[in-house]
Amino acid sequence: MSRALRDLAVGVEPCGNDNRIYKAVIVNKLNRTSTLQRLITAPLAAFMLLAIFNARGAEAHVLGGNFGGFGSGFQHPILGFDHFLAMAAVGIWGAQIGGRSVWTLPVTFPLIMCIGGVIDMSGILVLPYVEAVIACSVLALGLAIATRWRPPELLLIPVIAVFAIFHGFAHGIELPQAADPAAYAVGFVVATGLIHIFGILLGMAVERVNREGATRAVGGLIAASGLAFLIP
Repeated sequence: MSRALRDLAVGVEPCGNDNRIYKAVIVNKLNRTSTLQRLITAPLAAFMLLAIFNARGAEAHVLGGNFGGFGSGFQHPILGFDHFLAMAAVGIWGAQIGGRSVWTLPVTFPLIMCIGGVIDMSGILVLPYVEAVIACSVLALGLAIATRWRPPELLLIPVIAVFAIFHGFAHGIELPQAADPAAYAVGFVVATGLIHIFGILLGMAVERVNREGATRAVGGLIAASGLAFLIP
């Protein structure tokens, strides 16, 4: 029996020498797993296609004129596809790796992102190729999920930190332009946290449903969106 079937068979006891009930329960589990996998991947695929068709979403980082407070800050990371996908991917990857990464990645990213925003607002450093690096972060995170890459923590945190710096830098210009900068910042952080939680829950569901097939599907869709952001 394969490892996947052994996992499915946990808690299922054969009925005497007749394994027909045993096999029927496993088949039923497989059917439920396939249904759940479709429920997860279908909406995600639709969202990714929408992201690809709006691949210039990275341009939304610079908004013209003054804009609102909490509401504007809250909706910006949700409506900015590149930021949304990166935040969700961080949560998915953390859930996939497991252990401390479930919380260290989603905590590290927004904290370092704040540093990137401060760097931009202070003007002490100008980072090159910001939008390209953001697109590459979506591509890289998608590939990491698809290939189930599990780097050591000493490498994992710096990789996340580099991407976070560029994401924060891209958004740093918006904060002083907001009508209520403090409320905007709070809304932005709250929305980012919720996206991380969404990614963690999605990652846990993917791990529960089908570690190989669903992982490749979700990671591949995210990577494809990142590649679309890179295409002019």
